[in-house]
Amino acid sequence: MTIEVKQNYIKSPLNYIGGKYRLLGQILPLFPQKIKTFFDLFAGGCNVGINTDAASLCFNDNLTYLVDMYKAFLEKGMYRTLDHVEKRIFEFDLSKTNRDGYLKLRKLYNIKRDPLDLFVLIAYSFNHQIRFNNLHDFNNPFGTNKSSFNNNMRNNLISFISRLEACDVYFSDKRFQDFDFTQITEDDFVYCDPPYLITTGTYNDGRRGFGGWSDTDEYQLLAVLDNLHKKSVRFALSNVLLHKGKFNYILNDWLDKNPAFCVNHINYNYSNSNYQTLVRDVSATKEVLITNYKPDIRSEKDLFSCLEY
Repeated sequence: MTIEVKQNYIKSPLNYIGGKYRLLGQILPLFPQKIKTFFDLFAGGCNVGINTDAASLCFNDNLTYLVDMYKAFLEKGMYRTLDHVEKRIFEFDLSKTNRDGYLKLRKLYNIKRDPLDLFVLIAYSFNHQIRFNNLHDFNNPFGTNKSSFNNNMRNNLISFISRLEACDVYFSDKRFQDFDFTQITEDDFVYCDPPYLITTGTYNDGRRGFGGWSDTDEYQLLAVLDNLHKKSVRFALSNVLLHKGKFNYILNDWLDKNPAFCVNHINYNYSNSNYQTLVRDVSATKEVLITNYKPDIRSEKDLFSCLEY
């Protein structure tokens, strides 16, 4: 069985594609118990970092406008952020049916680039998604009859900002190739949740003005992790080895060259599955958390930890 720790985690106010909120009970217990600075190299919705116990947190993402929004949350604080959201909802008469109001706010954001307006747009956009075109204009369509700034999103936003305000946190908007890894020490921890090479999403199709994810990116990231390992820096990498019949040979070859790394198998729907089902089902997705250390939580009875990949 997979080890999962039940806990009330903070949920990101964003519906970020590939977010790890539902997997936190499996992922976080595999992290080191003592972390000086937690570096979230592909922060996305920040679900992992915001729930990690560390002396300080660094959220990095190459989506500049997303990082600007997080900075605004921290700078404005909870009350001023909520006030801005509610004023925009009133000013543009935003609702589940007012497409014109949404489009007017979207046009304003693409001119003024107010980071908090981006959050309001996300609240009323299709599936609450974040999409930019190659000109870096926000272009996600209106979420007709579905999307709004509801009570769940409001409560998630309050909890999220409260956590930011309670932490020693800073933000970065670098491509991982440009990130300064010289600042990282043995007491720190690096978590990577990059776009998955063998899956398809709007975040890695290369048509959003912020670059896609290719074989070259995969090789470069693995080289970064090799260098961190040589410096005795602990890291964890979320990825998939198998997805709908596709196999990540680049990742598999890298693991063959690093037999000391631990492949912790993560099961998105493990409560409704078993080990035999995962092994037999060639269409299954085998998601893993690869660590360059042996997690304390592991045991010989944990069938999903450190299996042959």
